[in-house]
Amino acid sequence: MYDDILVPTDGSEAVDRALDHAVRLAGDHDATIHALYVVDRRIVTANSGDLHDEILSDLEAQGEAAVKHVAERAREAGLDVKTHIVEGTPDTEIVAYADEGDIDVIVLSPEGKSPRERIQSLGSVSDRVADDATVPVFLIK
Repeated sequence: MYDDILVPTDGSEAVDRALDHAVRLAGDHDATIHALYVVDRRIVTANSGDLHDEILSDLEAQGEAAVKHVAERAREAGLDVKTHIVEGTPDTEIVAYADEGDIDVIVLSPEGKSPRERIQSLGSVSDRVADDATVPVFLIK
């Protein structure tokens, strides 16, 4: 039923709850976990010059660490995993990846890194993903 499960990650602890569910689901269905981190273009383009490059580099490093964490957890459970880092608007890129990658289900947490970051993102990424996705979305609290 589920061959490919997308786990978007922002590197926060809240992702671990969604990841636990995704790992169980993938184990039950012998599915592949897809770890996706989106470098938020809005944060990068809001800055210029040297700061722009530094912020982009920092966000890419955060992304590498975030998808590595998901990959390690999936591999520990004996699962296949693919990692991806893209640049764009998180909700748009998550939905696009699900569509283009033949994803069967998206498993994510409705919580972000911090209250300030949730406010800055102009609404809930998870709400927009749930509204726009063409595949089932599991929101894990």
